[in-house]
Amino acid sequence: MGLNSQNYEEKLYTQIEDACGKIIYSYTTQIIHAGRLNKKNQCIKWAQIILSAISTGGFIGTIISPQIIALWIGGICSTALLVLTAYLKDVDLASAYLKHLESSNQLWVLREEYISLLTDFANLPIDSIVSRRNELQSKSAVIYSSSPITDSKSYMKAQKALKENEAQYFSREELNKMLPFSLRK
Repeated sequence: MGLNSQNYEEKLYTQIEDACGKIIYSYTTQIIHAGRLNKKNQCIKWAQIILSAISTGGFIGTIISPQIIALWIGGICSTALLVLTAYLKDVDLASAYLKHLESSNQLWVLREEYISLLTDFANLPIDSIVSRRNELQSKSAVIYSSSPITDSKSYMKAQKALKENEAQYFSREELNKMLPFSLRK
């Protein structure tokens, strides 16, 4: 094998590694963003239920006992509920959550395909590797074009999860605990 051919293989491998890393970051960011949206949606739904119960209870309380404090509490909670409902008029957190989740699922498949290509790299002819790389780049473009945008907070959390917590990887000890005894190393 010539020096130029070996140099090209190294560059090709590095390019595929880089693309795989970007997919892993995108996947992790999408899944974290989806989780944040779901949590926010659940909190808002609970807030709506609680505010509705308090405002209804406050107004019913004024019928039973004419205390002005119950009327004020009911009015304040009712106003807060109105503000929350107005906010949700133009925001569909559940739908956004599902779009980010779908995007993360597509990126997960792509991540696995990139890892498989890196695993098989040494045993494949260059033409096959280049063809597979081009196919994966096209798939990436399609997924990215339909993926919802994430925010910097989700990216920072993904960065921390990947760099500090090694979120996408397992130690040998962790793998052994998940595998049947006969497959452990």
